[in-house]
Amino acid sequence: MPKRKKSKLPLILFIILIVIIAGVAAMYFYTQINNDILGKNQSDDTYTLVIEKKDFEYEVGQKLANNKIVCSDVVWTNWMSNHYPDFEYTNGEYNMTASMSYEEIAEKLQNPDISHKAVKVCIPEGTNAMQIADILEKNGICKAADFLEVCKSTDGFDYDFLKTVPDSDLIAYKLEGFLFPATYDFAMNSEPKDIAEQMLDAFDYRITDDMEKFCTENDMTMYDLITLASVVQEEALGQSSAKNIASVFMNRLKKGSKLQSDVTYFYARDLRDDYGFSQKVYDAYYTYRCPGLPAGPISNSGSDIIDAVVNYPKTDYLYFFSDLQQEFHFAKDYDEFVALQKKYPWK
Repeated sequence: MPKRKKSKLPLILFIILIVIIAGVAAMYFYTQINNDILGKNQSDDTYTLVIEKKDFEYEVGQKLANNKIVCSDVVWTNWMSNHYPDFEYTNGEYNMTASMSYEEIAEKLQNPDISHKAVKVCIPEGTNAMQIADILEKNGICKAADFLEVCKSTDGFDYDFLKTVPDSDLIAYKLEGFLFPATYDFAMNSEPKDIAEQMLDAFDYRITDDMEKFCTENDMTMYDLITLASVVQEEALGQSSAKNIASVFMNRLKKGSKLQSDVTYFYARDLRDDYGFSQKVYDAYYTYRCPGLPAGPISNSGSDIIDAVVNYPKTDYLYFFSDLQQEFHFAKDYDEFVALQKKYPWK
């Protein structure tokens, strides 16, 4: 008796069932993705997206997906590529909710709640911490008062040169002198500590063997060198005069004489009268009253002035002044100084 052939119906039914399940699953996932794109069936969870300059497009997608603003970073990235192929992300902070559609998210990403857009900021040579703080606030980088508060302490910064800053209540701003003057790309609405760190990094990068050699040979710390350079920076009108001015101050320091630098008065006065520091702090910076160097730097010097100090010429000069034509004159003693002032009108 011939064998009966097995029916293929069960296999066909199984295949049909698989196709139906796959179709239902595909429809389900399509619906879920489409609802996500349209902002439907989502919670009201909130999230503040922070985009930094180091973030790429896929990293933005990951942040959105990880915080359930979009269902998938791949879906988001593909949607953006199709709808906004030339989209440029702007640094900043964006307040998001999970109920937003992709179109709403894209619109939000063009208008940050808090912008961290990069701004070119020029910090000129010879500016002090108070002036830098004002520049930062005017450019929307951070609040002036917050920056100055950071400048009062070396806490939280890991630089060898800051270890040379004395632990003294007479120092107004302990980062003063190390805030290297340059043109920076600062992000708007930054943490003031981050801004200070960028400037300290720039100074750290420019420390030379000659600077360290100068400190060793003259029994000075890096803080002493930068303090001296800051006074020279404010007195000089360029590197050529800076060298001889540095020579005058070095000779005075070696003799134990007061520096008697007029520019220290203006810094001391501003600290006391405009920023609330005490008379003791004023006296510690004003070199007609304090012996030797002021309590700390009075400005932030550029590399050329620091180099002029490090390579100051060996002279016998103890006095100097600039005349009405802004020419500098140097004298070995007080009598010669007075004679030069009579010869070259200075006021």
